[in-house]
Amino acid sequence: MQDDTTAPQGDTPPPSERARVRRAGERGHYDAATIHAIVDDAWLCHVAFACPDVLCLPTVCWRVNDTLYIHGSNGSRMMKHLGSGAPTCVTITHLDGLVMARSAFSHSMNYRSVVIHGAFEVVPEADKPAVLHGLMAHIAPGREHDARAPDQNELKATTVLGISLKEAAAKIRNWGPKDNDADMGLPVWAGVLPLVQQRLPPQPDVGMGFPLPDYLSGWMSSTP
Repeated sequence: MQDDTTAPQGDTPPPSERARVRRAGERGHYDAATIHAIVDDAWLCHVAFACPDVLCLPTVCWRVNDTLYIHGSNGSRMMKHLGSGAPTCVTITHLDGLVMARSAFSHSMNYRSVVIHGAFEVVPEADKPAVLHGLMAHIAPGREHDARAPDQNELKATTVLGISLKEAAAKIRNWGPKDNDADMGLPVWAGVLPLVQQRLPPQPDVGMGFPLPDYLSGWMSSTP
């Protein structure tokens, strides 16, 4: 699948050569606003590392300022390895549509993605409560003031890691099909099949006697 459409990437240069978008480089974006917006639309990221086998694992993520955070058990192999400062690559992808071209070869997808290079750092014990507070706020703004905060035993059992977004790149495709001129007359439907993430009504736990909190009342109408 490929197409030859180009899109402006703005004036912000790539933060490093390894972060530069090479394939379809015109789709690359390196400004913080674009990168932060894509990260903030995600609740999951994929973290790649080698210890010694090469792994790529999904995990919860959230952003505070210019840092992406993940967390896990102190006994987690991933958390132990990444906490040592080992190199890693983190990815986030949103699929926004299937691009249907007249030829099979020209089919594509619309997407927003971010790739982050670097190494995680361990969040100090004193900073854990505030960072995990940010996770609750990311899951559902207002939740951080409602749910019980982690106690000391829970904090001690949890590793929180942060990676800077300074060496990150976004890649975006958001347009229709681009067929070769020779294929434009083919009697084949072409266009985009849009995809969105759908929010469904909140489902209370069994025996829940509390009404839906105000901060969740707009859950279905909020933009994912």
